[in-house]
Amino acid sequence: MTISENLKNLKKALPKDVTLVAVSKTKPVSDLMEAYNAGQRVFGENKIQEMEAKWQEMPKDVEWHMIGHVQRNKVKYMAPFVSLIHAVDSLKLLKEINKEALKNNRTINCLLQVKIAEEESKFGMDEADAASLLASEAFKKLQNVKVVGLMGMATFTDDERQISEEFQKLKDVFEKFKVQDSRFKILSMGMSGDYKIAIEHGSNMVRVGSAIFGERNYE
Repeated sequence: MTISENLKNLKKALPKDVTLVAVSKTKPVSDLMEAYNAGQRVFGENKIQEMEAKWQEMPKDVEWHMIGHVQRNKVKYMAPFVSLIHAVDSLKLLKEINKEALKNNRTINCLLQVKIAEEESKFGMDEADAASLLASEAFKKLQNVKVVGLMGMATFTDDERQISEEFQKLKDVFEKFKVQDSRFKILSMGMSGDYKIAIEHGSNMVRVGSAIFGERNYE
């Protein structure tokens, strides 16, 4: 199957209100352009410099999403163009994004990453930390970032019941926060292996890579 066929099949299967982020990390621009020519406009990368290099080469109507863990010292490289930062896990990081957004005369949309998986390796805040961040005076002073929802990753397991429970947990948190803040619109959860379960639990943004581009080649 080609990239464009994979995309077509995937989009047919997705509900209309679900945004597809094509996870293109480690893939060459030629692959991204094949997806672009098949109508895909939203791409997700997990390394800022790789994303910046692709931004330079690709058409300017592409929406770039930073889906990986963000190092504060690299924010400046993506601040001129990034559309959405998925994995914000601290006030410090939000302050840095705000600072660089201001320099570029932009407002940058962000998602708070909430930890729902049992694995130690997954980043993210717990619900209480996220709630106190959103309520803090320091956060309210930030004029150039907008928190528009939540992102989470389920445990990497074949146990679908566990994955369902973790996604439901995030959905519940999202609904709570949404009542307090009308800007909460995006619930980003689900990847190639579990996006169908995520959608069942209310995800409206899925991050899919290998189901579009094939397996990744890590050097």
